Amino acid sequence: MSIRGKYPDSPRKIGLILVFDSYAWIEYFAGSEKGLKVKDLMLKADLIYTPSVILLEVANKYSREEFDANIINERLRIIRGISIVDPIRDEVLVILREAQKLLDKNARRLGIKRKPSMVDYYLLALAKKINAKVVTGDEHFKGLNRVIFLE
Repeated sequence: MSIRGKYPDSPRKIGLILVFDSYAWIEYFAGSEKGLKVKDLMLKADLIYTPSVILLEVANKYSREEFDANIINERLRIIRGISIVDPIRDEVLVILREAQKLLDKNARRLGIKRKPSMVDYYLLALAKKINAKVVTGDEHFKGLNRVIFLE
């Protein structure tokens, strides 16, 4: 479903649409230089999407680092408040292969031996489906058109 399909009665023209990777959220919460760039992008964006699987990645990272459960819950609440937590969509899953080919090719071009994750493929496919840009610092995405790369 396109953004126009989801919000057909919206009188406002939708401009910058972003899809946040866990990398973007983690930098944002760290308050790092990259996190400040993420904050700036938040202010410029018309819509921010966070695929639901990203919540799993964020919570898992903080759990592994032994963050207090209250802090993890608060950060997940903030993500839900700032962005649209988007469920896994069938219409994105059926175009996953195209994103997989593109990310794998990009990884080879960059000399990255580790393959992109299934979540990486999904992020890129979702961005294509909703005409958005992925916000990440994940090296597999570096140099791609549908990406705002955090450096």
